[in-house]
Amino acid sequence: MSTNGKRLFIARHGETVFNSVARMQGQQAVHTPLTRTGFLQADAMGRALAPWFEGQSVPTLWSSTAGRALQTLAIVAEHVGADWHQTRADDRLQEIDVGDWSERTYADIHAEIGPFVDPDVGLFTVRPPNGEWYDEIAHRLSDWLAEATAEPGDAIVLMHGISARVLRGVLLGLPVDPMFGAPIAPSLPQGSMVMIRDGKEEIVTLGEGALERA
Repeated sequence: MSTNGKRLFIARHGETVFNSVARMQGQQAVHTPLTRTGFLQADAMGRALAPWFEGQSVPTLWSSTAGRALQTLAIVAEHVGADWHQTRADDRLQEIDVGDWSERTYADIHAEIGPFVDPDVGLFTVRPPNGEWYDEIAHRLSDWLAEATAEPGDAIVLMHGISARVLRGVLLGLPVDPMFGAPIAPSLPQGSMVMIRDGKEEIVTLGEGALERA
Protein backbone atom coordinates (compact mmCIF):
# COMPACT_ATOMS: atom_id res chain seq x y z
CA MET A 1 0.00 0.00 0.00
CA SER A 2 1.26 3.48 -0.86
CA THR A 3 2.13 5.83 1.99
CA ASN A 4 2.58 8.70 -0.49
CA GLY A 5 6.32 8.58 0.09
CA LYS A 6 6.09 9.26 3.81
CA ARG A 7 7.76 7.07 6.40
CA LEU A 8 5.60 5.48 9.09
CA PHE A 9 7.55 4.37 12.16
CA ILE A 10 5.33 1.80 13.86
CA ALA A 11 5.95 0.53 17.38
CA ARG A 12 4.23 -1.29 20.19
CA HIS A 13 4.11 0.18 23.69
CA GLY A 14 6.58 -0.99 26.33
CA GLU A 15 5.83 -3.77 28.78
CA THR A 16 3.09 -2.99 31.31
CA VAL A 17 2.22 -4.43 34.69
CA PHE A 18 -0.52 -6.45 32.95
CA ASN A 19 1.87 -7.75 30.27
CA SER A 20 4.27 -8.94 32.96
CA VAL A 21 1.65 -11.26 34.49
CA ALA A 22 -0.10 -12.25 31.21
CA ARG A 23 -3.30 -10.38 31.97
CA MET A 24 -5.58 -9.09 29.20
CA GLN A 25 -5.64 -5.35 28.54
CA GLY A 26 -7.42 -4.79 25.24
CA GLN A 27 -9.43 -1.56 25.29
CA GLN A 28 -10.47 -1.57 28.94
CA ALA A 29 -10.57 1.75 30.75
CA VAL A 30 -7.80 0.94 33.23
CA HIS A 31 -4.58 2.63 32.03
CA THR A 32 -2.00 0.04 32.99
CA PRO A 33 1.41 1.67 33.62
CA LEU A 34 4.75 0.62 32.20
CA THR A 35 7.09 -1.56 34.21
CA ARG A 36 10.77 -0.70 34.58
CA THR A 37 11.36 -3.05 31.65
CA GLY A 38 8.75 -1.12 29.69
CA PHE A 39 10.56 2.17 30.29
CA LEU A 40 13.84 0.62 29.15
CA GLN A 41 12.16 -0.71 25.99
CA ALA A 42 10.73 2.71 25.21
CA ASP A 43 14.09 4.38 25.76
CA ALA A 44 15.84 1.81 23.54
CA MET A 45 13.33 2.44 20.73
CA GLY A 46 13.88 6.17 21.02
CA ARG A 47 17.68 5.82 20.87
CA ALA A 48 17.44 3.58 17.80
CA LEU A 49 15.02 5.99 16.12
CA ALA A 50 17.04 9.18 16.68
CA PRO A 51 19.54 8.68 13.81
CA TRP A 52 16.67 8.37 11.34
CA PHE A 53 15.72 11.98 12.06
CA GLU A 54 19.12 13.68 12.12
CA GLY A 55 18.74 16.73 9.88
CA GLN A 56 15.11 15.77 9.19
CA SER A 57 11.84 17.52 9.98
CA VAL A 58 10.16 16.64 13.27
CA PRO A 59 7.65 13.82 12.66
CA THR A 60 3.94 13.85 13.37
CA LEU A 61 3.11 11.87 16.52
CA TRP A 62 0.19 9.44 16.43
CA SER A 63 -0.83 7.19 19.30
CA SER A 64 -3.51 4.88 20.51
CA THR A 65 -5.56 6.56 23.22
CA ALA A 66 -4.42 3.92 25.73
CA GLY A 67 -2.26 5.29 28.52
CA ARG A 68 0.43 2.67 27.97
CA ALA A 69 0.92 3.81 24.37
CA LEU A 70 0.95 7.50 25.26
CA GLN A 71 3.40 6.86 28.09
CA THR A 72 5.76 5.00 25.76
CA LEU A 73 5.50 7.72 23.13
CA ALA A 74 6.48 10.40 25.65
CA ILE A 75 9.85 8.68 26.05
CA VAL A 76 10.35 7.95 22.35
CA ALA A 77 9.46 11.54 21.36
CA GLU A 78 12.23 13.02 23.53
CA HIS A 79 14.85 11.31 21.39
CA VAL A 80 13.70 13.02 18.17
CA GLY A 81 12.87 16.42 19.62
CA ALA A 82 9.12 16.06 19.05
CA ASP A 83 6.54 17.71 21.30
CA TRP A 84 4.49 14.98 23.02
CA HIS A 85 1.72 17.51 23.70
CA GLN A 86 1.10 17.63 19.95
CA THR A 87 0.32 13.90 19.87
CA ARG A 88 -2.74 12.95 17.87
CA ALA A 89 -4.36 10.26 20.03
CA ASP A 90 -6.82 8.15 18.04
CA ASP A 91 -9.11 5.31 19.11
CA ARG A 92 -8.64 3.65 15.72
CA LEU A 93 -5.09 2.74 16.80
CA GLN A 94 -6.30 0.87 19.87
CA GLU A 95 -5.60 -2.80 20.56
CA ILE A 96 -8.05 -5.56 19.69
CA ASP A 97 -11.17 -5.27 21.86
CA VAL A 98 -11.08 -8.35 24.09
CA GLY A 99 -14.60 -7.75 25.40
CA ASP A 100 -15.47 -9.96 28.38
CA TRP A 101 -11.88 -11.19 28.64
CA SER A 102 -10.69 -7.75 29.70
CA GLU A 103 -8.50 -7.81 32.84
CA ARG A 104 -8.59 -11.64 33.01
CA THR A 105 -5.40 -13.70 32.84
CA TYR A 106 -4.61 -15.89 29.87
CA ALA A 107 -4.32 -18.84 32.27
CA ASP A 108 -7.84 -18.31 33.66
CA ILE A 109 -9.37 -18.13 30.19
CA HIS A 110 -7.47 -21.22 29.07
CA ALA A 111 -8.72 -23.12 32.13
CA GLU A 112 -12.29 -22.12 31.27
CA ILE A 113 -12.48 -22.70 27.51
CA GLY A 114 -9.30 -24.58 26.57
CA PRO A 115 -6.70 -23.48 24.03
CA PHE A 116 -7.65 -20.18 22.43
CA VAL A 117 -4.31 -18.88 21.11
CA ASP A 118 -2.56 -20.34 18.06
CA PRO A 119 0.97 -21.03 19.36
CA ASP A 120 2.49 -20.74 15.89
CA VAL A 121 1.23 -17.23 15.12
CA GLY A 122 0.34 -15.92 18.60
CA LEU A 123 -3.22 -14.88 17.71
CA PHE A 124 -6.62 -15.69 19.17
CA THR A 125 -8.45 -18.54 17.46
CA VAL A 126 -11.65 -17.73 19.35
CA ARG A 127 -13.44 -14.41 19.07
CA PRO A 128 -13.51 -12.68 22.49
CA PRO A 129 -17.09 -12.56 23.81
CA ASN A 130 -18.45 -9.06 23.08
CA GLY A 131 -15.07 -8.23 21.52
CA GLU A 132 -13.88 -7.79 17.95
CA TRP A 133 -12.16 -9.82 15.24
CA TYR A 134 -9.21 -9.07 13.00
CA ASP A 135 -11.24 -7.92 10.00
CA GLU A 136 -12.79 -5.21 12.18
CA ILE A 137 -9.33 -4.06 13.23
CA ALA A 138 -8.29 -3.89 9.57
CA HIS A 139 -11.37 -1.80 8.74
CA ARG A 140 -10.73 0.84 11.40
CA LEU A 141 -7.02 0.98 10.63
CA SER A 142 -7.67 1.37 6.88
CA ASP A 143 -9.90 4.31 7.70
CA TRP A 144 -7.12 5.85 9.79
CA LEU A 145 -4.52 5.22 7.08
CA ALA A 146 -6.52 7.11 4.48
CA GLU A 147 -6.32 10.16 6.74
CA ALA A 148 -2.75 9.76 7.95
CA THR A 149 -1.14 9.12 4.56
CA ALA A 150 -2.93 12.08 2.96
CA GLU A 151 -0.85 14.43 5.09
CA PRO A 152 2.77 15.37 4.32
CA GLY A 153 5.71 14.39 6.49
CA ASP A 154 6.84 11.31 8.39
CA ALA A 155 5.01 9.93 11.41
CA ILE A 156 5.66 7.90 14.54
CA VAL A 157 2.76 5.57 15.30
CA LEU A 158 2.61 4.11 18.81
CA MET A 159 0.13 1.28 19.23
CA HIS A 160 -0.21 -2.38 20.29
CA GLY A 161 0.98 -5.90 19.53
CA ILE A 162 -1.98 -7.35 17.66
CA SER A 163 -3.32 -4.18 16.05
CA ALA A 164 0.20 -3.26 14.84
CA ARG A 165 0.48 -6.63 13.10
CA VAL A 166 -2.75 -5.94 11.24
CA LEU A 167 -1.62 -2.42 10.31
CA ARG A 168 1.69 -3.74 9.00
CA GLY A 169 -0.16 -6.42 7.05
CA VAL A 170 -2.34 -3.82 5.37
CA LEU A 171 0.61 -1.55 4.58
CA LEU A 172 2.71 -4.40 3.20
CA GLY A 173 -0.12 -5.63 0.98
CA LEU A 174 -0.13 -9.10 2.52
CA PRO A 175 -2.93 -11.50 1.56
CA VAL A 176 -5.95 -11.89 3.81
CA ASP A 177 -5.42 -14.84 6.14
CA PRO A 178 -8.50 -17.05 5.74
CA MET A 179 -8.45 -18.05 9.42
CA PHE A 180 -8.35 -14.48 10.72
CA GLY A 181 -10.05 -12.52 7.93
CA ALA A 182 -7.32 -9.88 7.65
CA PRO A 183 -3.74 -9.45 6.42
CA ILE A 184 -1.44 -10.02 9.37
CA ALA A 185 2.31 -9.40 9.47
CA PRO A 186 4.75 -11.65 11.36
CA SER A 187 5.12 -11.08 15.08
CA LEU A 188 7.97 -8.98 16.45
CA PRO A 189 9.23 -8.90 20.06
CA GLN A 190 8.06 -6.18 22.39
CA GLY A 191 10.37 -3.18 22.15
CA SER A 192 10.61 -3.45 18.35
CA MET A 193 10.00 -0.65 15.85
CA VAL A 194 9.71 -0.80 12.06
CA MET A 195 9.63 1.76 9.29
CA ILE A 196 7.24 1.24 6.38
CA ARG A 197 7.22 3.36 3.25
CA ASP A 198 5.25 2.52 0.11
CA GLY A 199 4.89 -1.17 0.84
CA LYS A 200 8.44 -1.84 2.05
CA GLU A 201 9.43 -2.51 5.66
CA GLU A 202 12.74 -1.90 7.42
CA ILE A 203 13.58 -2.79 11.00
CA VAL A 204 14.52 0.20 13.16
CA THR A 205 15.20 -1.98 16.18
CA LEU A 206 14.34 -5.49 17.35
CA GLY A 207 13.46 -5.66 21.03
CA GLU A 208 14.08 -8.54 23.36
CA GLY A 209 10.66 -8.55 25.00
CA ALA A 210 7.77 -11.00 24.84
CA LEU A 211 5.49 -11.48 21.87
CA GLU A 212 1.83 -10.46 21.74
CA ARG A 213 -0.22 -9.95 24.86
CA ALA A 214 -3.45 -8.12 24.11
